[in-house]
Amino acid sequence: MDINISNMSAPDDKSGERMSQEIYPEEKRLCQRFMIPGATVSYRKERLLGSRKEFDEEFCPLQNISRGGVSFSCRSHLKPGTALTIQISIPGEMVPLTQLGEVRWSAGQDNATFPFKVGVQFHPYGNQKGQNYPGNLVKIIALEHKFAEVKKKGPGEEPESDEYKIEG
Repeated sequence: MDINISNMSAPDDKSGERMSQEIYPEEKRLCQRFMIPGATVSYRKERLLGSRKEFDEEFCPLQNISRGGVSFSCRSHLKPGTALTIQISIPGEMVPLTQLGEVRWSAGQDNATFPFKVGVQFHPYGNQKGQNYPGNLVKIIALEHKFAEVKKKGPGEEPESDEYKIEG
């Protein structure tokens, strides 16, 4: 079973038509971004010939993460389309989270130590080569529940859920 967060869309409405509204419409995304204080990213550019074990850059501050990707500050400009292996170190976690992904955007920022900010989309989750381990998605969801701010719709209303109601 493959799970591709980037291609997910809102569930069908009662008429069977695909709903156009995103869960987080202010950002045009389906997955909630959240911050993890003190988390860092190390990355390695994937190359066609040979695989290196050492990282191109280590201990880059994590800006935010979601089920579908990550944003972090770094010292080098990374071109969109660059394939990366990312290792996310989270305070209190014994084993870092390793994900495969692709740079979607890179921009300068006003920071002398880390002059660039990068957005990386994770590869789909699955059991095939080039996909991310599905257990990592479970781990990211657990981290989301631990660190994400609960969004409320309004006074007295229930917070948003990551589950859809199924009507029979």
